[in-house]
Amino acid sequence: MDKEKTYELLVKQVESLIEGEINPAGQLANAAALMHETMGWWWTGFYLVKDDMLQLGPFQGPVACYRIKRGKGVCGTAWHENRTVVVDDVEQFPGHIACSSESRSEIVVPLHDNQGAVVGVIDIDSKDLATFDEVDARWLEEIAHVIERQVNL
Repeated sequence: MDKEKTYELLVKQVESLIEGEINPAGQLANAAALMHETMGWWWTGFYLVKDDMLQLGPFQGPVACYRIKRGKGVCGTAWHENRTVVVDDVEQFPGHIACSSESRSEIVVPLHDNQGAVVGVIDIDSKDLATFDEVDARWLEEIAHVIERQVNL
């Protein structure tokens, strides 16, 4: 199945999986697991804004950083600039936070509340260079919209 069709199905599956549930941690954990298993990424998860920091949320993959400051690393930059950030080679990203030396490329998509403020991010890492592109960005932004509508962040 091509990437577009896989994402089209994945969006529907995420929506169905989290719809009607009232446990935000469970919703995010299952969304991370579904995305991780479906796409085969190395690390898939969420960081949530708390106490003016991004704090580690539900994820799939190896251990991760607990806290990330606003504007720091790929996640902090996506939060600060309120935009999706795609990085082909994390070694070339100024201020990259190396939670693991095995991470080679990354995509981070902001999550918003009803007023448009960033309340968290979807963070995905790959062991390979240049894994993510505009197709990933577009579909992960769609998944972010599903999460924003369904999860009480």
